[in-house]
Amino acid sequence: MNTEDSKFSDKNEEDQKTLLPFLEEEEKEDQAEYQLEEELADSGKMGNKVTSEGAGDKSESSIESLEHCWSDINNIGATKYADRISVLALCRNLKQLNNVAKEKELVVQKIRDELTTCQLRIKMLEKQLEYVDDEIQKEKEADNAAALFRLQAVHRRLCTELEDEKDFELKIALTLKENMLEMWRVETEQGKYEVLHKQLQKDEEELETQYQEKAEARIRKEKIAALQAEENQLSRKKKEEEAEKEYEERHKKMLEGAKKNHEKAVCFLRKSMARIHEENAKEEVKTQEHMEKRIQAVLSLKNSITSNREKLQALQAWNKAMAFKAKKEELKMREAILAEGGNVAKEIFLHKRLLQHEREKQAFRERQKSRKIEIVSRILQEKASIRKQKNRQSCTKASKNGGKLKDSLLWRRKTWHYIEKTCKHPAGAISQLRCSPAEEEADGETTAFVGDDVLCGSAEDEKEKDKTLVEPEFPGLWSQECDLQKVPNEDTDTKQLALSVMKKEIFEKKMEEFQTTVSHKQIVSGHEPRGRTFYSKPSYIHFKDFDVGKIYKKKIVLTNASYSVNFCRLVGISEWLKDFITIQFEPPGKMSPGISCEVGVTFKPAIDENLEGEVMFMAQTGSFSVPLKCTAKTCILALDKVLIDFGTRVVGETISRTINLTNTGALGTRFKVQASAGDSSTCRATAKSSPGNTALKAQFKLSEQLTQGALSFRSDLDTDNARNLMEPSPEETSQEIMLGKVTEGEIGPFSSVKLQIIFIPAIPGAVRAEFVIMFDNSDCKPLCFSAIGVSVDVPVWVPNPNIDLKICMYDRLYQDRVVIQSRAKATLRLKFEVCKELSKHMELLPKTGYIQAQSSFTVQLKFLPRARQKIELHRSLHSLPQDAGSYFNEETSVLEVPVTILIADKTKQVNFTVHAIVTTSELEISPAEIDFGYCTIYEAVQTNVTLTNKSILPQEFGFVELPEFVEIQPNDGFGVLLPLESLTLDIIFKANKAKEYSFELTCKSESNRRFKLSCRAVGVHPPLELSHSLVQFAATALNDVSTATLYVMNSHVSVNHFTHAVPRIGNGEVAPVGPASFEFCVPEDCPVTVTPSVGTVLPGKKSLIQVSFRPTLSDQLIREEAARRLCRAAATGAEIQKKKKDEKREGKKLNIPITRRQSSRQFVRDGSSKYLSSSSSSEQPESKEIKPDSEAYMAAQASLMRNFRGRFEKYIIPCFVASGDIDEKRGSENLTCSPYNTLYLELHCPAVAPSVVVTSDNGKNIVNFGDVAVGHTIIQRVTIQNISPEKLELGFSVLNPSGPFLLVRPVRILEPGDNKALIISFSPNENKWFFEALDIRTAQKNLTLSITGRGVMPSVVCSVEEVLDMGYVLAREKTTSTFEIQNTSTLTLQYSIQLDSLSPTRNKDQQRLPSFLTSSLQRTEIVGTQNYTGLSVFSIFPTQGEILAGKSQDFVVTFSPDHESLYYSDRLKVVLFGKKTAHVIQLKGAAREHPMFVEGGIPLDVPIESLAVTLPVSSQEALKEELQEPVKSILLVLEHIEGENSLVPAKTELRVGAMQTAQFASKKNVEFSFGNLSLLQKKGFTVEFVKGTVDRGQVKCIGVSWVPPADLDTTDPVIETALLTLKGDVQESYRIICMAKVVSACAPGN
Repeated sequence: MNTEDSKFSDKNEEDQKTLLPFLEEEEKEDQAEYQLEEELADSGKMGNKVTSEGAGDKSESSIESLEHCWSDINNIGATKYADRISVLALCRNLKQLNNVAKEKELVVQKIRDELTTCQLRIKMLEKQLEYVDDEIQKEKEADNAAALFRLQAVHRRLCTELEDEKDFELKIALTLKENMLEMWRVETEQGKYEVLHKQLQKDEEELETQYQEKAEARIRKEKIAALQAEENQLSRKKKEEEAEKEYEERHKKMLEGAKKNHEKAVCFLRKSMARIHEENAKEEVKTQEHMEKRIQAVLSLKNSITSNREKLQALQAWNKAMAFKAKKEELKMREAILAEGGNVAKEIFLHKRLLQHEREKQAFRERQKSRKIEIVSRILQEKASIRKQKNRQSCTKASKNGGKLKDSLLWRRKTWHYIEKTCKHPAGAISQLRCSPAEEEADGETTAFVGDDVLCGSAEDEKEKDKTLVEPEFPGLWSQECDLQKVPNEDTDTKQLALSVMKKEIFEKKMEEFQTTVSHKQIVSGHEPRGRTFYSKPSYIHFKDFDVGKIYKKKIVLTNASYSVNFCRLVGISEWLKDFITIQFEPPGKMSPGISCEVGVTFKPAIDENLEGEVMFMAQTGSFSVPLKCTAKTCILALDKVLIDFGTRVVGETISRTINLTNTGALGTRFKVQASAGDSSTCRATAKSSPGNTALKAQFKLSEQLTQGALSFRSDLDTDNARNLMEPSPEETSQEIMLGKVTEGEIGPFSSVKLQIIFIPAIPGAVRAEFVIMFDNSDCKPLCFSAIGVSVDVPVWVPNPNIDLKICMYDRLYQDRVVIQSRAKATLRLKFEVCKELSKHMELLPKTGYIQAQSSFTVQLKFLPRARQKIELHRSLHSLPQDAGSYFNEETSVLEVPVTILIADKTKQVNFTVHAIVTTSELEISPAEIDFGYCTIYEAVQTNVTLTNKSILPQEFGFVELPEFVEIQPNDGFGVLLPLESLTLDIIFKANKAKEYSFELTCKSESNRRFKLSCRAVGVHPPLELSHSLVQFAATALNDVSTATLYVMNSHVSVNHFTHAVPRIGNGEVAPVGPASFEFCVPEDCPVTVTPSVGTVLPGKKSLIQVSFRPTLSDQLIREEAARRLCRAAATGAEIQKKKKDEKREGKKLNIPITRRQSSRQFVRDGSSKYLSSSSSSEQPESKEIKPDSEAYMAAQASLMRNFRGRFEKYIIPCFVASGDIDEKRGSENLTCSPYNTLYLELHCPAVAPSVVVTSDNGKNIVNFGDVAVGHTIIQRVTIQNISPEKLELGFSVLNPSGPFLLVRPVRILEPGDNKALIISFSPNENKWFFEALDIRTAQKNLTLSITGRGVMPSVVCSVEEVLDMGYVLAREKTTSTFEIQNTSTLTLQYSIQLDSLSPTRNKDQQRLPSFLTSSLQRTEIVGTQNYTGLSVFSIFPTQGEILAGKSQDFVVTFSPDHESLYYSDRLKVVLFGKKTAHVIQLKGAAREHPMFVEGGIPLDVPIESLAVTLPVSSQEALKEELQEPVKSILLVLEHIEGENSLVPAKTELRVGAMQTAQFASKKNVEFSFGNLSLLQKKGFTVEFVKGTVDRGQVKCIGVSWVPPADLDTTDPVIETALLTLKGDVQESYRIICMAKVVSACAPGN
């Protein structure tokens, strides 16, 4: 409901917006109301929805909108416009409410209908139930179990349907109640708004009355407006009539004025024409004199040319002699240099350079002299020019005061034209600057003529003016005066030419400076305007066909076409136009872009000649000009035709033709037409009068060509020659072609005249006459035209005497029409005859006919050339070549048949000829028979035949009615054969079943001829078949692999050939049912692999075959490229070596004096011989010697791969088939296969260059990590490059996630030409070989990287197993020991030796509790006593390095204690690759201050040293002397095992040793002795040696044994003490504590 309310409110707002503009005027308000009513009416026609929900929503929304409108009506405080809107909205809502009510009624009615139908259905189901119950009772009584079960099922179904219908009835009843309630609510709402509806009806009636009143008022207004329009129309008509009367009066006045002006103009024109005729006569005299002078000049020029030619010949001879002399001198010099042993080329070059330098110096001196002369002459000329300018200014002032005459103006214009012509000559052409004597005399005459008319002060001023008139306004443009009487010298000519060039350059520079100072470039918004900145309209000023004495005015508009503000000012006009042209121009000031200004041009002609010039302006961006042209009236005459052809006429006829003479100029003249003397009737033909004569037509063409040539020649004749032609002799005048009545008269401007030519033939033959039109106007050249005609005495002729049937085929009918024309004035009887030889082949119908007077007659020509065919049995053969005889040329096949037309009552005949070229329509097929041989049903066999066209006409052909197993290509056996052309056709045979084939192919030609081709073949059905016989691989990059799969199928499961096709060869025996074997034979050099290539297929099964294509570069090609590269490298190296030797040789030559040339030549000879020997020694290596793993091989392979342009190859792989199973032991030897059962697999293999190549490691696609220790990681970089011109997006195949290889850093995008590196890591976890393939994928091609590596478990053997005891050493002395580690693996091992005492965690471990505070079981300390100095007690060399596979390494351990201790220890670790600990060795050592020691038993002291500060040695010695008790105690533990033999004592031992040192070398041996032995012996202890001595470097073992006494208490151990004294450099005492006990044999050892 809210949505509907919003819709209604939006519509109200839209209605208000649309009505707002119409509130100002009442008429517009009415229109808006009318439009609103239409919209509301349209909106009321809305689609009704059947569903109750939609209707309810609409009713609610309409009710709310009605309440809203009702509230608006109650609040009547708004304007008239608001009332109208609310009423219209209320009306629309009421309509919508009515529509909703109607929809509700329809819905209720529909639901009621559904309810009634449901009730009817329920009643029907109840009746069916009753009927079924009755039937069940009956069947029960009849004991029919089957029917009873069926009826029970029906009963159950009816019960369920009845229940469903009842439920549906309840639902319908509920929906009916709901819709009834909604309908009642809508009706109540309608009842509420009945009052409102009535009020709306009243309002509508009031509105209608208002509309009627407004319409009546509008009609009244329209009537008043119509009356006013009629009155205005009447007033306009009156004004138009008055304006017409005024216009007529003005027109009359203008006509009267024009008549008067015309009369005056005619008078002036007559006077001017008389004057012009006089001037023309004078000019003709002058031209004749001028021609005579020119002839004399040409003769003198000819003489000078001959003299110059002789001079040139002499000069050329002299030059040749000098060149010969120079060659001789050069040869002499060369011989002299060679005799001296010098360098000939160098000396001659230096000599030439010296000569050239001397010539340049001489030329420079001459240029310097000429330059000085030019400067002096220029200064003099500038002074003279200044003086002339002053004189000219005085003359111009005098001329302005005295006025100007027409003759002076004429002279001035001619002078300026002369200046223009001379200024246009190039500076380098000296011959053009020389004037002829005639021109010089003419100039003298004109200057003398003008000198009398110019009003100057004195005779000197006149002479000065005459001089200045023939010079330009700007000095320096002319470089010399023209004088042909004197022969100029070459020096003076060159100097004057140089002066003129210099002056011209200075003038151009000054003009450029002037323009640059005035003009400025305009750059607006970064754009510089191009082209003209001002445009004129029109683009040029043209005064056409002017009259002298009249004034002509024109206007042009100048528009600023630049990008910014500009100005324009008038500079002037051309100098020779100043006397005739006046410019009216007011500078407009600054002009914005696009602004225009007007320029007025007034032309007052004083002479009747053409003028050309320009009006010059200056703008801010530079100067520009508008061309100006004035053309006088001229007479332009022309003929519409030059040749009048009367055609062929009968003697006695009269024919007339007209020719138009047209004047397109504005000046009229008088003409006269006369026959040309000596040209009439000169070309009359005396040949036969027959119209079919071809010679006569050729003569006509010749006469036309001669006439055109004569006319073109005569158009160039002068007036005198034309007048001579106008005087023909009366004897040569033609009487057959003559002029009409008009032979002379007046032709006005822009008019034409018709001239009549009459032809009256009298004698048979050709006639030609020529005429000349002469004009009184001397400027008009005479015009010539000619007339030709032919007269005959036979009234009948054939327009086409040669009928060409072109090319015809045998046995085909050709027809043509022969048209015969008649000139006679009576009906004639004609008879047509063909020569007897060809009467069987050619016929004219009808043979006799009548031709009417002066009309045409058509005859049908039929031509049927017959080829050789049998007329009857046992008769000879007849054909067109035999019958025609001499009329037919067998070599060219051309037939010419003469045909005669006989005219009744006439002796002469009319002949015409029929031409034709006759050819055959044969098509030849070779060979005539085709044997396809054996062909399987899975393949096609192709053979070629040649189809030849024997005709000289192109023929269409097509093989029709082809069997379904034959195909002909190209174009499916259809095409066109050109004349005598041969075409090769491919005939493809594909057997559809196993049988023997014999059939014929029919080739049909365009002429419906049939040609047969016999064919036979044998169809074979092999036991196996391929799922695909053609495999087309995608474009595969080099070293990439493309794979395709197919199947070999065995579908032979039954021998019954009636149900399906069975394998057999032709009609032979059927192959047995069973396994069939196959074998693919791949050629050796084929880059294709078939897997499996051999196999067996059981009946009804199939075997999967995988075909792989891997294109590679051939090994021979790579070897040849490698050999070429090595050869080129050797050649470049030899060149570099040669250059170095040459440089050294040149350096040595610089040090050698010039006189010793022979030694240098000897050096060069030796060097060259050495080079030759070295180059000969470096022969090209053979390609077989290059190894595949060499760098040259790899580089050649990479180069070929980059430059690979692709290739496409086809391979056909045979698959041999045999019945039976393959014996694995014997192979396929026991199986026999038929060659006819062979299957063929065709492969299309396109190879392309890879888009991505590997550039690292010489382009290898194999990444070999080699041997890597297990658990270690090695990284390799593979650099790839994009060699394609496109941007590539790369993808990579997924490596084995649990494998050892990992692509660490892939590359996603590769620009063209970019190199990027892939990082691949290898971490083996097992001792074995690993291999994976990484595919680098692009959009079209892939690059496969083969990654391989071997995991090796590192193993070493150490000569020391666990403990390395360094023994006893004197404090502050060293001892060394060596052990060996051997590498027993196949891997080079990187090792490092580590000591725990140098571990970085050593200090951290020392912060823990001391180990002696813990129990002995918990003690894990390894590092014992260390030196006080901080240096390590144990040191090893070397500490790190590599051990090669199978090699060993010796290590030296040095023990260097700095104080006495028995507990020096450390741990040594052998670590491989920084990770794995391969071996651990415990290092031990003891240090004493004295060279004697006792070891054995259990020490009773603490192994960790005290933290107290030790005293000096001297104090310690003092204390030792004072204290007599032993300083150390040793515990000896002896255990006697109870139960064993009591005589076996328990034993242990002590070791007394003496150290061998250099410090105590002179001392005596060490003595030892035991004290207090009696107590030991009492308790059963026995000491082996009581006293004795120990040598230096020896160790003495003292055995101690214990046998328990008889009275021993075994519960307590026996403890007794003895004293051991050692004497060496000092005396030491040890307290030996002997502890013995008895243990049982079964008790574990404590």
